[in-house]
Amino acid sequence: MRWTGYGIPHVKADDWGSLGYGFAYATARDAVCTIARDVLMVNGDLSRNFGEAGGNMESDIFHRAVLDADMIDGYRADQEDKTIAFSAGYVAGYNRYLAEHGDDLPPACAGADWVRSISELDVDKLTIGVGIRYGLGLFQREMANAAPPGATVASVDSNFDIEAGIGSNAVAMGRAVTESGRGLLLGNPHYPWQGSSRFHMIHTTIPGEVDVMGVSLYTTNRVAIGFNHNVAWTHTVSTGMRSTVYALELDPENPTRYRYGDEYRDMERVSIEVPVTNQEGGVSMVARDVYMSHYGPMVVSNQLPWTDTMAFAIRDVNLYNDRSADTYDALNKAQNIDEVEAALSLQGVSWTNTIAADSDGTAFYADISVVPNVDSELIETCRVGADNVPSRVVLLNGSSPVCEWYQADESEIPGAMPADNMPRIRRDDYVHNANDSYWLSTPREPLEGYSPIIGSERSTASLRTRAGLTFIEQALADGDKMGPQDIQDMLFSHRHFGAEQFLDDVLALCADNSEPVMLDEVGVDVTPACEALANWDRRDDIDSRGAHVWREFWRQAARIDDRYVVPFDAADPVNTPRQLAVSRPEVRSGLLQALAHSQTFFQSKGIALDATLGSLQYETRNDEQIPIPGGDGGTGMWSVITARFNPEANAYTPILHGNSYMQVISWDEAGRVDARAILSYSQSEDPRSEHYADQTRLYSQSQWLDLPFYEEDILADPALQTLTLRE
Repeated sequence: MRWTGYGIPHVKADDWGSLGYGFAYATARDAVCTIARDVLMVNGDLSRNFGEAGGNMESDIFHRAVLDADMIDGYRADQEDKTIAFSAGYVAGYNRYLAEHGDDLPPACAGADWVRSISELDVDKLTIGVGIRYGLGLFQREMANAAPPGATVASVDSNFDIEAGIGSNAVAMGRAVTESGRGLLLGNPHYPWQGSSRFHMIHTTIPGEVDVMGVSLYTTNRVAIGFNHNVAWTHTVSTGMRSTVYALELDPENPTRYRYGDEYRDMERVSIEVPVTNQEGGVSMVARDVYMSHYGPMVVSNQLPWTDTMAFAIRDVNLYNDRSADTYDALNKAQNIDEVEAALSLQGVSWTNTIAADSDGTAFYADISVVPNVDSELIETCRVGADNVPSRVVLLNGSSPVCEWYQADESEIPGAMPADNMPRIRRDDYVHNANDSYWLSTPREPLEGYSPIIGSERSTASLRTRAGLTFIEQALADGDKMGPQDIQDMLFSHRHFGAEQFLDDVLALCADNSEPVMLDEVGVDVTPACEALANWDRRDDIDSRGAHVWREFWRQAARIDDRYVVPFDAADPVNTPRQLAVSRPEVRSGLLQALAHSQTFFQSKGIALDATLGSLQYETRNDEQIPIPGGDGGTGMWSVITARFNPEANAYTPILHGNSYMQVISWDEAGRVDARAILSYSQSEDPRSEHYADQTRLYSQSQWLDLPFYEEDILADPALQTLTLRE
């Protein structure tokens, strides 16, 4: 094991078991507390160690009910020998790290009795837990609280979407538009800055078999986004649905029986016991029942009530998806786009798009993720409505056998759509994704004709999608070719596309308005806000002044109905809708009130309207305030940073999610990899580590690292540290 500058581990081993050993040891050095806590989570042991509040009880019930022995046995039985060996090595490597460093753990878990050695069972549960994160995992509270009428049920609102702001940008460019005539890739996931969804940089090698560098998540064990000698790839969260909700018609005599065709079926009641720390410091057992239909678990929320006549169940297509290790092993070793596509077709990528480029100069986009095998006809035939359930949720009639997902021989995952039916495209110019559907992966060749379960077609794109596509087309104007520095600058210019589109309209409104704006029955002169926006550079960089005024303004303005002069046009999706309808009285009034809101928001807090963004948006590391560039994707930022205003700090801090691991991978004319990257929040979660904030400081200044991928670069690194492990 070698560590180069900024704490990047390079793990070289002779076999898969040894590679897993080094992988775990290196990751634990930076993330041991988070791994240890997630092991508790997937085993349903949070309440025992931290009490039942804060969602711990619901999480424990969910994981104890879903990740049962039969599921784990089935998962393990389908793994290849090298995966079993890697997992065993991972366990041994992690446990060795604990044995050597258990008396000197980071402050977050120092002296904690919940930090324990792990087993291969724990590794399996961690892997499955990640796969169902954006399907059944969105319904943990609803499953834990599900009970027939008459039982006391907690009142919860369902959140049918992943957290706002979680997503990614990606661009792949091909031989026709790059300076080298080879591929060029930008990976820019917008992931959390805390917890187990943090990325960790790592380079893994088995000589002659695999040599890949990139990132894993703290609690996963393969390179998930990265590159090798001939291929680079990244992921963005896909619009595909991972689950469907089934509405069940109940037996009038028994609300735990549901009609299926001409018969009634009994729900299965599963008794769960959760250990909970009590007030005396001891442990009590709390018993709960969860209910299962043949589709999957029953759920209850304010939008999905369990009444005497109707109840709801969730079916998650990734629940029995055991293809992750095989898929990523194949992806890590792929040498061209053909092999990338073949790896994805194993269907172990659970919920993301894949964007890739190769040294031959092919740009590739695919949403070959895992979705239920349903088509538009089945949805149209079987869809039912429910109050307050968003139309994007696929809610089907569970009483009719006709409404079961199709079972295709071409997929080994029960009920999954075959890989051949999923969208993909190859280009020699470019492809792009920013979490909209496959349809507009390139406006030069929209993809159409796929199941709506994967995503929408001919629909309005987000401002962030439009930003990326606009920036790319501008860069390629007049036949210009792209190099790695160009695409780095495209991201780290921190241009605000929303402001580029709409600020002139707002400034014209400012110039045309001379009256105070009534806000909460108080007249507000919005001249100061208008002046701050007029002087803003239309970027969200750390020295940009006035960016915060637009941020709070647009959060209000985006709620105004019918606010555009030119509506969305599927024939011109990148440039529509556009132009704020300032001449419409209701729009004009709404925009002026949004300006007044933003101005008074900051004035009431003593914050200057021309303050720099970096003075208001920062990450604190060991009492050091590090200014952070980037802004809200929903307002039109392509360089995304999401932070809520913190009244205690009087600033946008801490950072929740956004730009995380960013990589720009290309090849020179001779085919040598040029790899550049930055991990915005740095490698280590340990505040004592020199790698707790070092890359964060670089990101603050929009800088990148040159990654030492080749052996000679590793050996020449002035920060090189070497450790040989044997057991």
